[in-house]
Amino acid sequence: MKILTSKQMQGVDKKAIEKLGIIGPILMENAGIQITREILKKFPQIQDERVVIVAGKGNNGGDGFVVARHLFNQGCLSIVLLLASRKELKGDAALNAGIADKIGIAIKEVTSSRQWSVQKKLLFKATVLVDAIFGTGLTSPAQGLYANVIEDINKSKAYKVAVDIPSGLSSDTFAIIGPCVRADLTVTLAAAKIAHVFPPAEDCVGELRIGDISVPPFLFEDEKFKLEMVDGEKVHPYFERRKRDTHKGTYGHLLMLSGSLGKTGAAAMAGKAALKMGAGLVTVGIPKSCLPIVARSMMELMTEPLPETEKGTLSVEALPEILRLLKDKDALMLGPGISTHESTKELVLSLLPRIKVPAVLDADALNILASKPDILKTLS
Repeated sequence: MKILTSKQMQGVDKKAIEKLGIIGPILMENAGIQITREILKKFPQIQDERVVIVAGKGNNGGDGFVVARHLFNQGCLSIVLLLASRKELKGDAALNAGIADKIGIAIKEVTSSRQWSVQKKLLFKATVLVDAIFGTGLTSPAQGLYANVIEDINKSKAYKVAVDIPSGLSSDTFAIIGPCVRADLTVTLAAAKIAHVFPPAEDCVGELRIGDISVPPFLFEDEKFKLEMVDGEKVHPYFERRKRDTHKGTYGHLLMLSGSLGKTGAAAMAGKAALKMGAGLVTVGIPKSCLPIVARSMMELMTEPLPETEKGTLSVEALPEILRLLKDKDALMLGPGISTHESTKELVLSLLPRIKVPAVLDADALNILASKPDILKTLS
């Protein structure tokens, strides 16, 4: 599952509209349909619910008007609290607000804190709240009227559904930049964004659903889209049934540099996980004083004692031996439990440019890399 920035998602939308001719109203209609479907899964008797949709003046609010229309068609008389005047709406949002108005959906304009103080009582009578205030393009904290609205939405006991992203979050950061809606369900459109999957922002998302708005999958096949969440579809090919005429050597030999005094469990657990994931052979390179503990943890693991520091961590003196071990290995795992001892840090930074096999860095290796990120530019 791809994870995009707001700029990347805007680029995908632009290609869909300008190059493929999937016009904006179609994308907005599809978004509203997907959000409505997710609401109906939670509330199949939607006609018995009191639904309030809080809409902004942009496309996120336009999605909210489409939701209001489809709920209306299901027998639900929702109310839209529009945080703008109707004349401020433009494009697809104005189109769908006009349709909603013509079929009889109640739209109440709120343009000031005074008006909000009158209308906000509807939030506390609602059983379902749809947050359609801000979309993924927000970059600064919500203020003034918007901050007050978000605060009152959070005070409501209604089930809260966020359109695309909880209002107040910035899709391009995992930080909480200001007041934001704490949703029970978020239906994001086409692809997940950074705030949806990384804490602490992720804590405000609730249950996450990806809404298919009919953007062709090939538009996401861009080498610049490097962030991806592993799902069942991605890992399934690695768990295919193995042929009977193969053996452990057929499935690769992994070298794992892991563990230190007091952190031998990290090495043992990581080695066991590698075997369970399908590696045919796993050799754990570990400080020599720690080897007996890891060797006893699992009979299938092979071990290599390596030079260590006085603190029981991998020493930079282990570099020649590690390079020798790598010569007949298919992959390298580096990091779990190795510590950030100065000598260990020197070892990792010296080793990275010399790695010629696929490698995974984890745990303390990432902490070490963070101290000198420019080394990434030297890696092939």
